[in-house]
Amino acid sequence: MNFSDLGLKPELAAVVAEKGYTEPTPIQKAAIPAVLSGRDVLAGAQTGTGKTAGFVLPILQRLGARAAQGPRALILTPTRELAAQVAESVRVYGRNTGLRSTVIFGGVSERPQISQLASGCDILVATPGRLLDLAQQKALSLAHVEVFVLDEADRMLDMGFIHAIKRVRAMLPAQRQNLMFSATYSDDIRRLAENLLRNPLAVEVNPPNKTADKVEQVSYRLPKEHKRHLLAHLIKEGNWHQVLVFTRTKHGANRLADQLQRAGIAALPIHGNKSQNARVRALEDFKNNRIIALVATEVAARGLDIKELPYVVNYELPNVPEDYVHRIGRTARAGSTGMAISLVSPDESPFLKDIVRLLGRDVPTLPLPQFEMRDSGPAEQSGREGAHRGDQGRSGGSGGQQRQGRPAHRQGQRPAGRPHAGSRSPQARRG
Repeated sequence: MNFSDLGLKPELAAVVAEKGYTEPTPIQKAAIPAVLSGRDVLAGAQTGTGKTAGFVLPILQRLGARAAQGPRALILTPTRELAAQVAESVRVYGRNTGLRSTVIFGGVSERPQISQLASGCDILVATPGRLLDLAQQKALSLAHVEVFVLDEADRMLDMGFIHAIKRVRAMLPAQRQNLMFSATYSDDIRRLAENLLRNPLAVEVNPPNKTADKVEQVSYRLPKEHKRHLLAHLIKEGNWHQVLVFTRTKHGANRLADQLQRAGIAALPIHGNKSQNARVRALEDFKNNRIIALVATEVAARGLDIKELPYVVNYELPNVPEDYVHRIGRTARAGSTGMAISLVSPDESPFLKDIVRLLGRDVPTLPLPQFEMRDSGPAEQSGREGAHRGDQGRSGGSGGQQRQGRPAHRQGQRPAGRPHAGSRSPQARRG
């Protein structure tokens, strides 16, 4: 089957072919004819399956020629990165249609966005906050929207956008086509679908919450203060050239990126406190292999379109198991393979159990490799959380003692009062 077989016009199918895509993905085979038919659609598909083209292509065809009024299609996304990615797809696929598109999101100046809206657009890609801000300023009207797309609906709810979605919905015309895409399903998602969609056609190409089949998932068990040393070892010994690392907090992302830099590994953080320009630069540096490790918070779990990303590391497990699915979905995209590695401290064991329950499969625990515990300089001392001092020599000296009088131990060995790290591997040396 090719894209023309799905009902797409030759000019759209030709643009897809120019991009090197010859056969539609399963979600595209299911979604494109459904959207072209004009029905509301509830689509479930894991990340990296081509779902963006699954709604962008038929929307471009449905809108047809340029119109004079305001946006006729609204695509709402949870993050700036995803908004930029979707807008780029609209621009590329729609370059021969004459349709105009605009993307608006926070973190950058409003003025250029207001100017673009004033010049007119047919397709508007937006994040909820900036959309509502500009609507309140009367800089845009949603009165002519014919197609409303809620992309990454589950992430929208996770980020607390439910009230924003309701406010946006109230500004839309009563008669419109609604498309809702979600990587995972929950009771909240189903309730949202019931309120938003009218007699929807359900399209699901994978069981709910199923992760990409080609992602190899493994874990290591170890104390949290040893994680950065193991991560540095894995990157160096494995000769990794590109790894996306997830932390729970913005401060943690900053700290880990700094620690990796001190260990001789080019790394940058990306999270919500960074300016949009800084986030774009970090992502471009990562894509172009100018840095090895991109350390991200959950804000980057969606919308980072990185081709053939080989490694994703959960430096800290998410406390919401569905977020694990989104994180590891950054690898093994578009038919490629990838590996997801989780570093699990004893206090994170309940999170791993929840993830295993959600997946319906185990995440194997690997024996710890031998790795060195290296200090990274005086600036790291305050955040050390009980890590070892650097040895003054292989024998004797004070370097063999931990802080607060606790005896130093080799990685993988069980000191008194501490949980076993789950390793059957050779014990690590301290550097």
